[in-house]
Amino acid sequence: MSGQRLSYVCGAGTEPLWGVTVGEQLHHLATVWPEGLALVDCQQGRRWTWSELDQQVDALAAAYLELGLEPGDRVAIWMMNRSEWALAMFAAARIGMVSVNVNPGARKAELERSLNRVQARALIIQDQFKSSDYLKMVNELFPELASAGEGALRCEAVPSLERVIRVGSASTPGMINFSELLRAPNADTLERVRSLSALVDFDAPANIQFSNAMGGEPAGTTLTHHNIINNGLTVGRTLRLSEEDRVCIPVPLFHCFGLVMGNMACLTHGSAMIYPGEAFEPLDTLQAVQKEGCTALYGVPAMFKAMLDHEEFAGFDLSTLRTGIMAGAPCPPDTMDQVMNRMHMTEVTIGYGMTESSPISFMSDVDDAVEHRLSTVGTIRPHQEAKIIDSEGRIVPLGEVGELCVRGYNVMRGYWGDPDLTTRVVDTARWLHTGDLARLDEAGYCRIVGGVKDVIIRGGENIYPQEIEDYLRGHPRVRDAVVVGVPDERLGEVVCACMELQSGEETLTAQMLQDYCREQIAHFKIPRYVRFYASFPSSTGRALKFMLRDESLKDLGLRDPGGGH
Repeated sequence: MSGQRLSYVCGAGTEPLWGVTVGEQLHHLATVWPEGLALVDCQQGRRWTWSELDQQVDALAAAYLELGLEPGDRVAIWMMNRSEWALAMFAAARIGMVSVNVNPGARKAELERSLNRVQARALIIQDQFKSSDYLKMVNELFPELASAGEGALRCEAVPSLERVIRVGSASTPGMINFSELLRAPNADTLERVRSLSALVDFDAPANIQFSNAMGGEPAGTTLTHHNIINNGLTVGRTLRLSEEDRVCIPVPLFHCFGLVMGNMACLTHGSAMIYPGEAFEPLDTLQAVQKEGCTALYGVPAMFKAMLDHEEFAGFDLSTLRTGIMAGAPCPPDTMDQVMNRMHMTEVTIGYGMTESSPISFMSDVDDAVEHRLSTVGTIRPHQEAKIIDSEGRIVPLGEVGELCVRGYNVMRGYWGDPDLTTRVVDTARWLHTGDLARLDEAGYCRIVGGVKDVIIRGGENIYPQEIEDYLRGHPRVRDAVVVGVPDERLGEVVCACMELQSGEETLTAQMLQDYCREQIAHFKIPRYVRFYASFPSSTGRALKFMLRDESLKDLGLRDPGGGH
């Protein structure tokens, strides 16, 4: 055997994994730490202890059962960061239902596809947020609501859907008010909640999030109780969280960043979940950190920069902060320096992962050297393995670049209803192929150097070019479309669409194409830049994509920061 070291690492676990469900862990905290602060919804003015949260979850789980929902059913959640989001997810998990995260930025067509993909039986929505009128979109998608009675809904667009639940005090025909579901349950139904909770297996599905490691149309990534509890446990152990900590969570709950690294890390350590607002706003977040005495803060680098640059930043006392996580994009050295010194986050960490790995696989430790936090994504976490392979599937020598693969308790159960796609991403040995190019050094630190896939990360949002390309190709004046990510100082990356026009077409404008997208795809997927070609260069596939991206950077006057995401 050669003495050459290969690019393989295994995280030694000195502390065991947990074999519990989400519901069991919540009830445990309500028993051992009943008066401990569990959740603060700053915008809604709500504060719950672990005992109060547990009781609310019991009430909602009972209401689910009284509506005819059963263990295994999928309940979709389409709302921003609110306390109702957490209740909806925890209640579903308690009785073995599966919560489904729908991006709040989705539009009708995307919502319809998501609900049908998982055969959702219930949908929980808020009324509106900024330009998103959820009630209007749902009523347009399901006109049957207008004449629906109190029984189960029957709708053509999503045949499986039977219940629509809305947040807010107003009433909407065909919908059930969320607040009405929180009334004290009767004894028989509550006993059924307890019985069903005891039957939930920690390997059962708990949550579905839409992602696709292959870079195509998002699929339903199915995560189990074991996946998300233990990944949250791992994150919390890395951050050294305890019941004395308060974690500020301005990142989206429909992402693993909010749900797992936020809520589940708190749930496994008794730390308080602090929601500063429905969506990230620098001022709201700074106010929440100061008012609640937060000790940890999460965000992508662009979010931290927005807080540091806010005109009122100097007026806030952030001295309670100790740690947190920056993820989703590389952190500029100046931002890291200011976060550690001006925001007092000397123990800030960097994380890497993907939805399919629940999400964290690599993470820096709180006492890692700053240079490692800037140039790498840390080391493999306990109870996980990683290897880097070449195009033939062989492990490459240490220090060489190849595709990063991970294996362990955190690998997803699979893509909901899509075993073929699952086997393309998770091989027979249970290695998850991330699609990212990486390099391991002798100390086990991992550097992400590029992407086998071409995901664009805009302010922490994963955008899949193929999905946008397929839509743009449907425009009658377009022959072909290639979507690439280009650098943006505030968001990290934004969408640039390169359009090959039909022969003789000369009147199509960027504004017209953006308007074409506006009502059909989420706002963050709409191209910031549009470039037109009479014909593309004579190349194909990734070579064409690289070529068009280079031309776009040059023509737009943008500088490539180098490296990957």
